[in-house]
Amino acid sequence: MRALVDHALVRQLTKFALVGGVGFVVDVVSYNLLRLTPAFGGSPIKAAVISTTLAIAANWIGNRYWTFGPHRSTRGALEAVEFLAVSLLGMLVALGCLAVSHYVLGFRSVLADNISKQVVGLVLGSAIRFLLYRHWVYHPARRNRVARREEARASVE
Repeated sequence: MRALVDHALVRQLTKFALVGGVGFVVDVVSYNLLRLTPAFGGSPIKAAVISTTLAIAANWIGNRYWTFGPHRSTRGALEAVEFLAVSLLGMLVALGCLAVSHYVLGFRSVLADNISKQVVGLVLGSAIRFLLYRHWVYHPARRNRVARREEARASVE
């Protein structure tokens, strides 16, 4: 009987989750370190912008070279812009979950805010990011892919 599971997709999802986990750690650790730095005056917004930027950079490197490595583009700058656009969309999803929970539903505790942003928002945002990375940013059929270039080199040799 043929397997019902696409093993390549499972491997890609696993890699995506591991890269996201690294990004999450980068975000949480850098946020808390920056938040406690006197130079920031305790500003959570400044700390969040910098920590999120660091996490996006870590995720871009991990996803570009590992999760979607064979499908990455030879046009790194364009790919980085597309990756950033998708990452910002994922961030907006998380912030939207927080806003709905906090302002519309009235769940205003720190715990509720963390659950809505860091659990619900992260899960929904990650699903959207994975789909857009897989089917747009790193789609195998897009032009100028590294794997095609390497295949062409191999066939010449």
